[in-house]
Amino acid sequence: MPDLLQIGGITDAMRARLEAAFTIHQLEDFDPATIDYVITNGHDGVRPDLLASLTNVKVISGYGVGYDAIDANEAARRGIIVTHTPNVLNQEVATTAVLLMLACYRALLRDDAYVRSGDWAQKGNAPLTRSADNQTVGILGLGRIGQAIADKLAPWNPTILYHSRSSKDVPYTYCDSLVDMARQSDVLICITPGGPSTHQIVNAEVLEALGPQGTLINVSRGSVVDEAALIEALQSGKLGWAGLDVFEAEPKVPQALRDLPNTVLLPHVGSATVETRAAMGALTVDNLLQHLKDGTVISAVPECAHL
Repeated sequence: MPDLLQIGGITDAMRARLEAAFTIHQLEDFDPATIDYVITNGHDGVRPDLLASLTNVKVISGYGVGYDAIDANEAARRGIIVTHTPNVLNQEVATTAVLLMLACYRALLRDDAYVRSGDWAQKGNAPLTRSADNQTVGILGLGRIGQAIADKLAPWNPTILYHSRSSKDVPYTYCDSLVDMARQSDVLICITPGGPSTHQIVNAEVLEALGPQGTLINVSRGSVVDEAALIEALQSGKLGWAGLDVFEAEPKVPQALRDLPNTVLLPHVGSATVETRAAMGALTVDNLLQHLKDGTVISAVPECAHL
């Protein structure tokens, strides 16, 4: 059987299917020259030095839609196909983005604590919150998930703006400047890919443009937002609220972010439902098994689509 290097955890269902077709090796004990296939995830990826040592690898199958922890251009240059799991998680991540937005707007955590502490009975009604209806929503990265977010927001009658590398044939307003879009928006939702081209693209200028009544939602990558600038903006009142599912050095989250009352923080669970994770795991394995069968894959990343 061909040799498969496993990076990160896999589910029992994935393991059962893989063990029937591959000899699975762990990072702690393997010979790079014997590895034909790699299974990994968006967080761990494949380190550059490890990729260089894998002289015979054919496919790197990634569990997750993001693949910025894998040098896909280098892999493509060497004829290695990198795959990921797009589409199957679009709806779940979009739901998480809307969840974070609503939790910020309606002060969900604050009011939950108000009830649990007994303050409702002792102090009376909680302070008023904000309506999520009729808001101007700027979406940074209008790909498949960005479109799903726009669709899910439709019942709240939003005005949708978007910023991406180019305009698209969609019924929303394209903004060629992220700062200008932030200035017009009540809430800015980040769902752009990670990587060097988007590193800290949401910087102090963008956050200040979003303003003291603005809300930042990030369900993309922690690297997309300048975390130090975000903390300063939230502490100083230059930015109103933030709902975050991703962080710069996760799982380590700065104490300053955890202490702020105007944040809602999730442990990178955008796609973390039983149903969606099962679909992601199935596609990750399907890519490997299909290549083993006929040399093709189901969902290559764009850099490797020509291979």
